[in-house]
Amino acid sequence: MLFSGSPIVTLRAAPATPYDSAIAAARTCYSPRVIGASEVTESQRDSIGVLTFDAGHHTVYQHAHFEFGLENISRQFVWTFLHSYPFYNSEQSSQRYVKLKEPRAYVPPLAGRARDVFEAAVVRAWDRYAELSALLKDDALAILKELRYVRPNTNPERLKQIDKDAEKRAIETARYVIPIAAFTSMVHTVSGIVLHRLHRMMNTGDAPHETRLVISEMVRLVKEWDPYFFEKVGLAPIPDEDVQEGEFPRPRTGSDCFAKEFDTRLGGRWSRLRSASPDAEALIAESVRSVFGLTREELDDEEALDRVMNPARNRYRLDILNVSYHSPLMRSLHHASYVFEKRLSHTADSQDQRHRMVPASRPLMTFADTARPDYITPRLIAANPRAQAVYDAAMQEAWDAKNQLLALGVPLEHALYVLPNAKTLRFVESGSLLALLHKWTLRTCFNAQEEIYLASMDEIEQVRTLHPQIGRYIGPPCVIRNGLISPRCTEGTHFCGVPVWRDFPNAVRRL
Repeated sequence: MLFSGSPIVTLRAAPATPYDSAIAAARTCYSPRVIGASEVTESQRDSIGVLTFDAGHHTVYQHAHFEFGLENISRQFVWTFLHSYPFYNSEQSSQRYVKLKEPRAYVPPLAGRARDVFEAAVVRAWDRYAELSALLKDDALAILKELRYVRPNTNPERLKQIDKDAEKRAIETARYVIPIAAFTSMVHTVSGIVLHRLHRMMNTGDAPHETRLVISEMVRLVKEWDPYFFEKVGLAPIPDEDVQEGEFPRPRTGSDCFAKEFDTRLGGRWSRLRSASPDAEALIAESVRSVFGLTREELDDEEALDRVMNPARNRYRLDILNVSYHSPLMRSLHHASYVFEKRLSHTADSQDQRHRMVPASRPLMTFADTARPDYITPRLIAANPRAQAVYDAAMQEAWDAKNQLLALGVPLEHALYVLPNAKTLRFVESGSLLALLHKWTLRTCFNAQEEIYLASMDEIEQVRTLHPQIGRYIGPPCVIRNGLISPRCTEGTHFCGVPVWRDFPNAVRRL
């Protein structure tokens, strides 16, 4: 039985007087002291509020932050709208480690035969998830026993923990068949100006109907908390007919041709280096010298690069807090940039996009829809013929349901929700070396999500070839920290069991 329902939005925390605090902040710009919110007058609410907002001086509305609890929202909505830009913070329920015991998913406004098809597709996908979880557990357990050196005399408690870990690995992989309509829950925090922007843009993206439900409720709760925050300033949502993305031509025969062309360019890679700062190493060296006022004679390129990239000399790279943006030395890495073409599944990209300083031109699925199944297959499934057969059947069932909904006249926006987490997304992603270095450190760890790990390894291999003085010091925490600081692995009890630091980047990842 499918559980659905309306989004649940709660305002968990907010400043006492967000609008008056914004006006007080604006007044502080023209005062020798800090103005308090209690000093704001009615006339200032009317004059200063409109003046700052209409003139584009929006930083005053950024001081207020609103912390929301969001439940009964789809992963498609989160991916296409809530996490598609940099300015937010979320703590979200994980499909990798939380077992999905019952079908719980967003159901768009459908009736009759269309609703029956939609709900049946979701329930069927959950059945496939349970089937795959059972099929994959023994495979995962066998690999973990080997990696963790299980012997006949191994402690029973340790065996029990390994068994639990194997179940997590199994559900992490089986989740690829779960539809993107699946519910998730999260704590989501945004600033006041971002909330205004979300309200303005809520008719954009791939899930405008669900987006309107959630964002309208967030705005309503803030209006209830402080009526001034939207009453005194703000703009109405952009109407559907003025959404710029809607004016683009639709692919003539679906997006199958685009997918084929894109994958040909990748040449079998997960991620292909499309562009890079050609003189990145010299540029970074020059930037380091500019920080310290040194000439090339006093600090040559090789020495400058070594001082910023080598963790033995730049110990900021060993700091678990990621202080790189606060370091005058490390900010020199801002000036080298890399652009990649890549492909990931919907579920992997939902994690990849959380690296907000590495932005991407992600697809609008309502434009990039394919008539034929188009999906990523995890390696654990590919290694098990029975699991592969179940998986392929689940993919065909999902696309059949989507195509059947379209034949019934269901808008593509709604039909897409039945597609699986495995759905392939193709996009262009870029970032400065400073941002990418942090991402690559985290995502070349063997505990990282499989696809993001594989894409990251593709990326650093190409960077090593192009810029060897930069690439030699890129790797997971255990490699960067090896011989310099303890503990070598930052994962604690989640250590992967493989001494990656002995043979990186050639160490083999089994799971």
